[in-house]
Amino acid sequence: MTETRDTPPARKPRAFCAPPSETAEHRAGFVTFVGRPNVGKSTLMNALVGEKVAITSSKPQTTRRAIRGIVHRASGQLIVVDTPGVHRPRTLLGERLNALVQDTLGDVDVIGFCVPAGEPIGPGDTYINEQLDAHGARVRKVAIVTKTDRVGPERVAEQLIAVSALREWDLVIPLSALTGDQVDVLADELIRLMPVSPPLYEAESTTDETEEDRVAELIREAALEGVSDELPHSLAVTIDEMIEREGDGLLQIFANVWVERDSQKGIIIGHRGSRLADVGRRARGEIEALLGRKVFLKLHVKVAKEWQRDPKQLGRLGF
Repeated sequence: MTETRDTPPARKPRAFCAPPSETAEHRAGFVTFVGRPNVGKSTLMNALVGEKVAITSSKPQTTRRAIRGIVHRASGQLIVVDTPGVHRPRTLLGERLNALVQDTLGDVDVIGFCVPAGEPIGPGDTYINEQLDAHGARVRKVAIVTKTDRVGPERVAEQLIAVSALREWDLVIPLSALTGDQVDVLADELIRLMPVSPPLYEAESTTDETEEDRVAELIREAALEGVSDELPHSLAVTIDEMIEREGDGLLQIFANVWVERDSQKGIIIGHRGSRLADVGRRARGEIEALLGRKVFLKLHVKVAKEWQRDPKQLGRLGF
């Protein structure tokens, strides 16, 4: 809905290398990062939070939910809402993911528009930038040039100029979430844009995701590795049970990896179960690091035909 309030005077972007200033008031609020799939939004959130809250992958559309990560600073608190990449949907799942992004954009204080340093501004970027107009002057808008570690300074400078030409931003900043370059600067500058507020989460909180949700995502991340471009969209994971084993207290996790076709089931399982065993080993390592304890992980591969297009099956799988 277009806002009817008077348009405030245009704000010039803050210098992207400006040091943080002292502030006497605690600030807290919500920020989300938008952009095409695979521009580094989840990696950036993890870098800001300081731990792995969202899974990452080279496969587009890895993120499927609005995941919150909490960043704590002396001057304020950021709640980072990681969302799926905006894309042209081909399935009902794709439509729901795009709708999730739009719903999230209306509920945050700051939107960060992410563009990789090494990729030219394209039609998808232009479309997403135009959609930001629908959120009015209340939502502050910043531009973030990501993956600066992959290109030289001249290319970064060119991208900063190209992004700055799209609109009047509250902040323009280049960074590398992988190396950490400028990540702390971004956190400080985002806090400056937040409303004055007490902390919204306890000091030890890093996310509001449940352990079960995080475990399911780590399994899906392991299953995504090395599969073809089409198969990732057909993968989903559900947890049947997480229970301590009597006697030794080992945590037993029973999970399902869902695909859409029998042929995909064979790919995930691999020759004599070799690939599924590898998925289990990699997922178990990540899960044990997350939970700080040894686990027994049992995976079953199941078929839910064309689940991305079926409303009932989408609901059963958590979408």
